[in-house]
Amino acid sequence: MRSTVPIPPRPRPTRAAVAAGSTLPLVAVALAFTLAQLLFVAPGLHLGWDESVYVSQVARHIPSAYFSAPRARGVPVLVAPLAALTTSTLALRIYLAVLSGGALFLALWVWRRLRPVPVLALAGVLFAGLWVTQLYGPQAMPNLWVAFAGLAAVGCFLRAAQDRADRGALLQLGCALAGVALFRPSDAVWLTLPMAAAVLLVPHWRRLALFAVIVAGLALGGVQWIIEVYASYGGIAARLHRSSAIEGGIGWHIAVGDILRTMDGGKMLCRPCTRTWHHAGASVWWFVLPLAAAGGVLVAARARRLATALLPALCGLSVALPYLLLIDYAAPRFLLPAYALAAIPVADCSLSLPTSVRPGLRPAALALVAALVTAQTVSQHVILTHAVRISAADNGDYAPRHPQHSVRRPIGGCHCRTDGVRHPGGKVGCGAEFPGVGEQPGELPGVRKGPRPDPRHLACCPRRARQGSCVWSSATARVPPPPSLTR
Repeated sequence: MRSTVPIPPRPRPTRAAVAAGSTLPLVAVALAFTLAQLLFVAPGLHLGWDESVYVSQVARHIPSAYFSAPRARGVPVLVAPLAALTTSTLALRIYLAVLSGGALFLALWVWRRLRPVPVLALAGVLFAGLWVTQLYGPQAMPNLWVAFAGLAAVGCFLRAAQDRADRGALLQLGCALAGVALFRPSDAVWLTLPMAAAVLLVPHWRRLALFAVIVAGLALGGVQWIIEVYASYGGIAARLHRSSAIEGGIGWHIAVGDILRTMDGGKMLCRPCTRTWHHAGASVWWFVLPLAAAGGVLVAARARRLATALLPALCGLSVALPYLLLIDYAAPRFLLPAYALAAIPVADCSLSLPTSVRPGLRPAALALVAALVTAQTVSQHVILTHAVRISAADNGDYAPRHPQHSVRRPIGGCHCRTDGVRHPGGKVGCGAEFPGVGEQPGELPGVRKGPRPDPRHLACCPRRARQGSCVWSSATARVPPPPSLTR
């Protein structure tokens, strides 16, 4: 006899459960990104000079290195919690690798209402799979964090523009833009230009609140930069002039060729960029990138969601322009924000291929896309291995390797001058100054200009010396001649 007891209906999944399930691919991408950094980048990678400058601002028992005009305080704020606990470089690498994985997840997560999770997961794979993304994930440098915050900001802007009831998107937009401005105020301005133009030109997006949040986010993140402007430089124009001088002059300089010379991972800073373009095959993806992004924009236009692909593409192009056209040197990390933003339309283009062919050909088309993504990821890993080896050699802590050259700390503290990337003076509590990138010795109290020392030497002078009483001399610690410095 059959039971007449009714079978209760299966409970419908809650919204939270659906959301959690849909984020699993994004979590997987973020975890894989963190794991790749911990396995292939973090071990044995010492601090570079730029990292040392940033970390010294908040590290215990280490005087702050000279903080030049182009720099901003975002990285010191980022590393401050760990620097208050330990001076271990490995701990810093692990800390930043974990944070960058979380930042990648959040930057993609805010796009869930705009694009399907598979598109976002593929965008994460494409961006996180780049050798330059993995190399700078565990490093205390600003560009990758600008990329994460910029990607999140564009997503929040689109959500707020398309849904006036989404007040959370407005708040998140302000926070994301504040983060960009905290790390790099100039990048924040370039990033927001397309967004501000969209508010003015698109009738349905023309909202005072949206424009006000953009301005407020920039102001909130840039307040520390503004305070330093008047406290240390005498005004915005003076600081911008000083920054331009350190950068070698901001003006019309087509640096596309310089960027290409860094794509093989053999040069983290190409200044002056006179090296030969080696391994041109390593740059193939760089030429495919704009074409694939344009394809993604066309796909979005046909699907009547043009804004979700066009705006990130325009913001990425805008933030890349100064590095492509206005400075006369290059570093692969400079274009990280542009790569992150371009990943959305590129992923759109890639996943549109299987759906644009006949049903019988879709498995083959999907296999082709998977093969191309795999080949790109593997080739990037090969370059990463080379780039990590180069960076480890350039970032070595050279002071302990030269015990025969001691560094003596003058009574009352000291400032050290070197044209090198390393700062052995920090071992004895000395500050630093670097005339090789525009800073002049005469700008520090108690220091007057003397003969330029050999670039393989570090020179220290008492911090409290009388004005003009200390002349730079070359006797303390030898360091190898390094490449030029940048911000």
